[in-house]
Amino acid sequence: MPDTDSNIYIYGRNPMLEALTNEADRIEKIFVRDSLRDSDLSEIFRLASQHRIPISHVPGTKLYDLVGSVNDQGVVALMSAVRYRNFGEWLDSIDTSTYPAILLLDEIEDPGNFGAILRTAAAAGMAAVLVPKHRQAPVNATVYKTSAGTAGRIPIVRAGNLNQAILKLKEAGFWIGGLDTEGTQSLWELDVDRPLAFVIGNEGSGIRQKTLEHCDYHFRIPMENNVESLNASVSAALLCYEWKRKR
Repeated sequence: MPDTDSNIYIYGRNPMLEALTNEADRIEKIFVRDSLRDSDLSEIFRLASQHRIPISHVPGTKLYDLVGSVNDQGVVALMSAVRYRNFGEWLDSIDTSTYPAILLLDEIEDPGNFGAILRTAAAAGMAAVLVPKHRQAPVNATVYKTSAGTAGRIPIVRAGNLNQAILKLKEAGFWIGGLDTEGTQSLWELDVDRPLAFVIGNEGSGIRQKTLEHCDYHFRIPMENNVESLNASVSAALLCYEWKRKR
């Protein structure tokens, strides 16, 4: 049985164009506010026609029923659920000789953070984002919009137990680094000449203690002016681009 969440509605013109360009096979139907002129959405209509995706012109109240009180820009699409990659199958397929890096999210619960992390991971060239099956934000409309449609450009791998997945990653040759405010090693000392898996902790409580114990490195981000921590998505961005800079 495929590992998926439920179908989602995405909204907004840029996310729609991203989806039509990169994931058109997942779009089942597009709803357009009937007060809009066709010329306002000409590229969306062109791509929808190219991929034979049905378009329905509906009143604004229908869009509200679908996505609520958001800035939908007059266009909403029904998309099939994201299919998570199976952890075992993904691990068997990864080439560790190229020294890839992945992100492991330890119970990131805010959809905005999740979407921003996916966008950064895709942009920086991470090989995948691994998430636990429970206590993790699903890929929903907020995640898709925050990721600017890039949620479909990077493998999202789901594991039943994050700590067991870490042990299997180690067996495959990955080194595990956790971002921790009490870390003993500066992020600027990162060594990228090996396969790496970086753990990003929960927005409030950080990385769980047992997961920290499985990490080979505990990295901290150097900060000034008595700032104790950064937002999870900001921390992930700094980490991803320090890895990319040193590649």
